[in-house]
Amino acid sequence: MAAGQPAVPGAASPVPGDSTRFLISDLCSELESYLEPDEVEEVYRAYLLGAEAHEGQTRKTGEPYIYHPLAVARTMAEMRMDHKAICAAILHDVMEDTATSKDRIHAEFGEEVAELVDGVSKLTHLQFQSKAEAQAENFRKMMLAITRDIRVILIKLADRLHNMRTLGVMRPDKRRRIAKETLEIYAPIAQRLGMNAIRRELEQLGFSAKHPWRAAVLERAVQRAGGNRREPMKNIEQAICSRMEAAGIVGRISGREKSLYSIYRKMRDKHHSFEEVFDVFAIRIIVDDVDTCYRSLGVVHNLYKPVPGRFKDYIAIPKSNGYQSLHTILFGPQAIPIEVQIRSTEMDRVAESGIAAHWQYKAGGESARTAQSRAREWLKDVLEIQNSVGNSIEFLENVKVDLFPDEVYTFTPEGDILVLPRDATPIDFAYAVHSDVGNRCVAAKIDRQLAPLSVRLQSGQTVEIVTAPGARPNPAWLSFVVTGKARSGIRHCLKSMQSDEARALGERLLEKALSALDTSLKQISPARLDQLLDAMQLQDLDSLLVDIGLGNRMASLVARQMVGKESAEADNTTQTTLAVKGTEGLVLNYARCCHPIPGDPIIGQLSAGRGLVVHRESCRNVLHESRDRADKTIALEWSHEPELQFTAAVRTRTANRRGALADMAAVIADHGSNIEHISFNEQDGHSTAMTFLLTVSDRQHLAQIMRGLRRLPDVLRIARQRG
Repeated sequence: MAAGQPAVPGAASPVPGDSTRFLISDLCSELESYLEPDEVEEVYRAYLLGAEAHEGQTRKTGEPYIYHPLAVARTMAEMRMDHKAICAAILHDVMEDTATSKDRIHAEFGEEVAELVDGVSKLTHLQFQSKAEAQAENFRKMMLAITRDIRVILIKLADRLHNMRTLGVMRPDKRRRIAKETLEIYAPIAQRLGMNAIRRELEQLGFSAKHPWRAAVLERAVQRAGGNRREPMKNIEQAICSRMEAAGIVGRISGREKSLYSIYRKMRDKHHSFEEVFDVFAIRIIVDDVDTCYRSLGVVHNLYKPVPGRFKDYIAIPKSNGYQSLHTILFGPQAIPIEVQIRSTEMDRVAESGIAAHWQYKAGGESARTAQSRAREWLKDVLEIQNSVGNSIEFLENVKVDLFPDEVYTFTPEGDILVLPRDATPIDFAYAVHSDVGNRCVAAKIDRQLAPLSVRLQSGQTVEIVTAPGARPNPAWLSFVVTGKARSGIRHCLKSMQSDEARALGERLLEKALSALDTSLKQISPARLDQLLDAMQLQDLDSLLVDIGLGNRMASLVARQMVGKESAEADNTTQTTLAVKGTEGLVLNYARCCHPIPGDPIIGQLSAGRGLVVHRESCRNVLHESRDRADKTIALEWSHEPELQFTAAVRTRTANRRGALADMAAVIADHGSNIEHISFNEQDGHSTAMTFLLTVSDRQHLAQIMRGLRRLPDVLRIARQRG
């Protein structure tokens, strides 16, 4: 189809005065530069179907809807994707938003295009209990489609990119929700697949939409500081260029700007000031081949001294997404830190395009093939997670865990490299080797020395996993593993235990707990047992015993409920009736040592005469005692958003000024809280430490109160008191 093909009735026409509008003629012109004429013809036929299907539909921007699929196809064309993917990009919304069926797409364009469109389409015909479940199930469907054809995610990323570019017309709350999803899911996926150009734009657009004020403040700060950087940056580039010319090295040198989101994230995560983050000069050097990369490294290290321990060789050991480059930090003029990246032309293409480089440069190249193969390895892990999780929300959380930015590089005893997320443990390593290795793991050796299974691995370590035929995963592993594959593998194995084995184990544990209360299972009356099973929403005793054997319920808690000894006066605790998941019928008490409130991660500890005492997970008391009383503690979750008041302890350091306490009390009252108790401790004559016990509904309420107090000029420091 010629590039100047006339528009069909109902198809998009340019808006008067809008020279940036992208039309089908523009798309065809671009496609003719690398596709065959019959392939361009098929793309045009897809456009005709899309224009017909979307006839009369408009976007929030007011423009005809067909402009959106064309914009998505344009991004795909810039990646030099094949014509089937371009057709699917144009048709990606017809199944979801129009009456066009998958069968019609299959009949006109074949199975390949139909499957791609279906992979991108949301599940609109199913009913879900919540928006979170719908989002998770749609994400699960998309990820499974990607494991069959990786082009699905390229279409989805192009779709999300154009939606983000036109996000300004949405309501503020919807903008923030879409931006949050982009920053948490789609930008990390783009990074995981090595598509840094798209990832950077998604992050920038997402950051501006989610935190517009922060983005504006940072942008002004960057503009103010930019003028002072131009001259030193130019001198550094010229010095490196001169040294490379003297060494006979041909290459391109350019300054590299940090994105606003990169600056923001580093300030937030590392608690750095803007000056600490922005005061780093970044240089990128692009040369012809790998050998020249290492020669260039020697040149810059001779010109400026390298910072010890800050050199990373991602050429010899590529990142998990296939990214390759040499990274080094140098002491520049006046001790200015200079961050230098050195890579070949092919590595630079792959660094920007990731797996899309496989289609852009058909001749390939080792880097493009590496990015493609590593992406498929990750998707293989995603498929394994899908096969072992129970529901879509659990699947989404496990995949989110795997979208990590920081990695450690470990070695098997045979010298193979395994790339794992930061803070990975030997258990994560074992499941990365194979699920069976993880399931049968009993010990680990790090650099030939026995090490705990919970130890955090470091780059360069050699890890050997010791297995035993009859070994099973320990439920406690879930508290320290970090990879989604390990977490889903452990849960799957625990769920897959033989029912008889789980029942027998549960019966032994329950009988042991009942014997400590001077009774046994046979002595529990059938009426009491039926009452308890109804409260727990279980069908029969066997279901309860299996639950205990699988670790879903704590035997000692069930035993106390059976005997009816869970009601006793709570000593040193505050008693209320909030339901916590998995503790039906128990009297709950909230520890005064750490004052847990809804939103806190919590843990329960069974205490004689006090029932189940709820602590914050970080409480020093429960952490100290749980080492020797693991059978008396259980992880808990808040079952719902309670309409009760809780007590939280806040410590402040306040200037000694008359009226300061009155100002603080007024702020607390304005935020709908009461002061239950205040204690004072004068510090140095100029300030006083005060501890407030406040009534709050949850962590968000407490945070609002603390923000209000922090604004007072007399409040020098404020923090929540730890247990």
